[in-house]
Amino acid sequence: MSAQPPAEPLAAESGEPRVAILAGGLSHEREVSVRSGRRVAGVLRDEGLEVEVLDVDAALLPRLAEMRPDVVWPLVHGSTGEDGSLQNLLELVGVPFVGSRATACRLASNKPVAKALLHQAGLPTPAHAALPQSMFREVGARTVLDVVARDLGLPLAVKPAAGGSALGVTVVEEVDRLPDAMVGCFAYGDVALLERAVSGVEVAVSVIDVEGEPRALPAVEIVTDGPYDYDARYNPGRSEYFVPARLDAAQTATVHELAVAVHRTLGLRHLSRTDIILDADGVAWFLDVNVAPGMTETSLFPQAAHADERTLADIYLAIVRAASRG
Repeated sequence: MSAQPPAEPLAAESGEPRVAILAGGLSHEREVSVRSGRRVAGVLRDEGLEVEVLDVDAALLPRLAEMRPDVVWPLVHGSTGEDGSLQNLLELVGVPFVGSRATACRLASNKPVAKALLHQAGLPTPAHAALPQSMFREVGARTVLDVVARDLGLPLAVKPAAGGSALGVTVVEEVDRLPDAMVGCFAYGDVALLERAVSGVEVAVSVIDVEGEPRALPAVEIVTDGPYDYDARYNPGRSEYFVPARLDAAQTATVHELAVAVHRTLGLRHLSRTDIILDADGVAWFLDVNVAPGMTETSLFPQAAHADERTLADIYLAIVRAASRG
């Protein structure tokens, strides 16, 4: 049975904004979204805010109209939660919301588009090709894969052009494994991003943008026994995290500067999380950016916030207050 967002009563009234958290939806990341919503709701309620968690279903708009929240915090991951669709709906309804506006979400959530914009801005991102499933049918899968392997080289990271939580992602070191990787990728979308895999230290850098200038939270270093896949992300024990990341001052500045530059270049707002590989030469490579970072007990944004000079609750409150100002 699918997890359901909790239906607790609203907290006592306070001078803070009333918040509606949107969690759930119908994407592959529904369960993660529900867990994120519960965690954020708990933090905000502990600070005295009135919070209600709403599912994204046919009752959403009537419930929003009845509740009349001061701020909506969308925590729906994947597909319509991050591609600008939900944000566009909230813009039409006219309610302030946490996170980037619809146009910026569309740019950031489409991985090939985001990479193209960042490359144009001079930010390092691995060489790649974005190919729809129809291309393989029309030209021939083997022909296309041979060209990709020859021009991009191996190893390759194969991933859906949209979506998150590493669903459908495979790192391929042998050309004979490419067909299976493509099948797994196309199970989550019609366009595949084939990207040269870069080795090095994997870090996630969260950015908050609530008081004038965006700033990076402490980088989180990720060490995994195998690929950093869905299981490794959300089941404790598969991955080890170091917060702050075990980087020197120069390396820390490099990854922080890249994450802030990504946030600015794509026109993001309030919060984001950028995934980066720092190679042996000290080059920080952009991999992906998330406009609705996970907020579960193992998620990277909360880990970074816990390591910041401000408390997690202070950061969440600052985000809500910034969103309430429009």
